[in-house]
Amino acid sequence: MRTVICPEPGRLERIEIPTPEPWPGFVAIDIRAIGICGTDFHIFEGTHPFLQYPRVMGHELSGVVVGGAESADLAPGTAVVINPYFSCGDCVACRKGRPNCCATLRVLGVHIDGGMCERILVPETNLYPAGSLSLRDAAMIEFQAIGAHAVRRSALAKGDRVLVVGAGPIGVGTAIFARLAGGAVTLMDISERRLDFIADRFGFTDRLLAGEGALAGVDRMTGGDRFDVVFDATGSPRAMEASFDFVASGGTLVFVGVRAADITFSDPEFHRKEMTLMATRNATRADFDTVMSAVRGGRVPMDALNTHTGTLDTLPQSMPAWMAGAELPLKAVVTV
Repeated sequence: MRTVICPEPGRLERIEIPTPEPWPGFVAIDIRAIGICGTDFHIFEGTHPFLQYPRVMGHELSGVVVGGAESADLAPGTAVVINPYFSCGDCVACRKGRPNCCATLRVLGVHIDGGMCERILVPETNLYPAGSLSLRDAAMIEFQAIGAHAVRRSALAKGDRVLVVGAGPIGVGTAIFARLAGGAVTLMDISERRLDFIADRFGFTDRLLAGEGALAGVDRMTGGDRFDVVFDATGSPRAMEASFDFVASGGTLVFVGVRAADITFSDPEFHRKEMTLMATRNATRADFDTVMSAVRGGRVPMDALNTHTGTLDTLPQSMPAWMAGAELPLKAVVTV
């Protein structure tokens, strides 16, 4: 079957490998669409901290059931959203109903080979019927589920002043679901061009430039109160540390982005504000359901999210071209 592999940083190859044989407990899925994630760009450029090469990337996936499922909801021909997080089911997190932070979690396209290919095998519990969703839209559910999970974790209340730092795909997805939850959302990014682009496509007109002077801008916008909830979706240690200052007294800071680095902050200031600091990782079935419901209800501008398209066959040329552009795609979707 056709497969795109990253044998080493900076290189993609289209190769042929054997089509996987059915395996007990796994369902055969013909891949139809693949969302390209920031993680994929990091793998390609060699900056992902938790990866071994060669690797077949691809974890934002939709497809069609070929066979192997026991559930009548997953009959052959059923279009599905694929949850790429493979959990053990036995560790302390899994026993608490939090498989998204399983102690031995494996993610398709990161820890194990993913879906940049024609067919994969997936545990039945990781497949969600797409229903009325198009296969393109079904491939754009997972990255938004990360934002929806972050918003759910934050316990954001209607009317809260919300700041999302980082206007990439995860940041935009977080901002969309923070707005749907009733938050008054402001976006912050280092690129004014990016902020203008996001404002035009999604209506986030309240925006601030990151960097020097950002805190003064936060104080002007909030009358010195700062933000009730701050989501940092940058994965930049400097930005993550700066985000502590943007949080109001009694407020919450949520780290959505992750980086292999140490993060430092002022402990007295942290205590003075009685801040809540939390991490958020991946998503659960409830978050996938939240996103799918919002998309079916027309509450998410899917056409605006999908800024670039391509095919599996042309991906070895498309990805380097996208990375060479002035801005990375907000969301590229590759069809198979």
